[in-house]
Amino acid sequence: MIANLRSFALKTISYLHALLKFFQAALLLMTQRYRSATLRFKIAFFVVILLTSTSFILSIITVQIMNNYILNEIIKRGESVGKSISAAAGYSLLSRDLLGLDNLVFKAKSSNSDMPYVAIIDPDMKTLVHSNEPMIGETIPVAQGRLYREAADGTIVKELPNPSGTIFEILCPIVFMKKSLGSVIIGMNRSVLLEAQRKVGNMILIVFGIIVILGIFASSLLASFLIKPIKELSAGVEELKHGTAKDPLRIYSQDELGRLTRNFNEMSALIADQRGKLAKYTRDLEEAYVSIVKVVAAAIDARDSYTHGHSARVAQLSLLIGKQIGLSEVELGDLEVACLFHDVGKIKTPDSILLKPGRLNQAEYQEMMQHAQYGAVILSWAPSLAKYIPSTRHHHEWHNGKGYPDGLIGNDIPLFAAIISIADAFDAMTSDRPYRKGRFEEEALREIARMSGTQFRPYLVGVFLELMEKNRVQDTPIPVAEAV
Repeated sequence: MIANLRSFALKTISYLHALLKFFQAALLLMTQRYRSATLRFKIAFFVVILLTSTSFILSIITVQIMNNYILNEIIKRGESVGKSISAAAGYSLLSRDLLGLDNLVFKAKSSNSDMPYVAIIDPDMKTLVHSNEPMIGETIPVAQGRLYREAADGTIVKELPNPSGTIFEILCPIVFMKKSLGSVIIGMNRSVLLEAQRKVGNMILIVFGIIVILGIFASSLLASFLIKPIKELSAGVEELKHGTAKDPLRIYSQDELGRLTRNFNEMSALIADQRGKLAKYTRDLEEAYVSIVKVVAAAIDARDSYTHGHSARVAQLSLLIGKQIGLSEVELGDLEVACLFHDVGKIKTPDSILLKPGRLNQAEYQEMMQHAQYGAVILSWAPSLAKYIPSTRHHHEWHNGKGYPDGLIGNDIPLFAAIISIADAFDAMTSDRPYRKGRFEEEALREIARMSGTQFRPYLVGVFLELMEKNRVQDTPIPVAEAV
């Protein structure tokens, strides 16, 4: 194996010599023809460097594989010696032939210089025979080290730290006629046998270390050719993405990167022009969209003169809660639309139920409860409105799971639905109905506080009550949207 490694190292040095000549010629050619060179040539040069680096990595992998191979061979040899001793020691243990056991240990130790110790112990870990005589009769403690592997026959290999180098301790059980008579313990010092391998490994690492240094130098040179236009393009893309592009990008060469930069400048100018137009169209569409939503919400509320403007008031109260808990501007916009849509399912509720002057009977109440599911179905018809389905479907869920339609519990209820449920209940309690007058705000707030943790999420109730109290102390009325 050592001879093979030496041959490999010599071939590597020869390859390095040829590679150095190639680098010299390539660098000269690259310097002379940079501005007119094609991107393909530059990429080919970079690939050469990449291959060199890959070769270095492969050399490291090769050294590691050799390390593992030699290590496994050392351990296999130790296991083989241990099993040979255990096979021959069974009869001697039964006959208490300590001289025969000592002979087995002596032969194993003398024929293997990398074995610092060989011992035979009884089942109680007491040393019967040891290559180091003072250890005979001593009780050997269980070795504390990293378990390397354990075979099905009970052979155990552990890696133990040692001042002179790593030792692998191999324990082979002695079994005679299915009876455990003790164990053979062998120490294997890998440092001696790995010395030659380390020398060859160091040679390989030195050779490929030189290649890496050359690779770094060549990569730096290549980067000076490519990094400027690439950075320019990267910065241009970032500016274009954020809409801050001003001046056209500088063109450094006439190769493919130069043509790409020129095309990017033209595209950037076109996008900037279109961006301004699209921004205006977007604002117009958003305004039209919100207006349509408000009209739809007003149309729903208008079916019942007693709840006219209900959705708009729920939106105002919900937005107060949303701002207080730190929702973003985008989330607040979605929350407002969700509020305007929360009762859209009442479109399917018959007038005989929706406009009934008295209290609803059980059947009528069951039909009224269907409006949450009806609303979810209606919104599902438009994919762009799908994000408002959870708040529409679940704004009548209760925190304790006794709401409808799905009996969700606690934080399983979507945040928007939990916010809307509080605002919806407050507005419902303070609004007049044909069969009752609306409650005073203080009474409605006490009821909401009472239902905290039962119907409403406690944290949101606390936020809502704090907001209402703050506005009461400051004598500032809660803003209510005008009916659309």
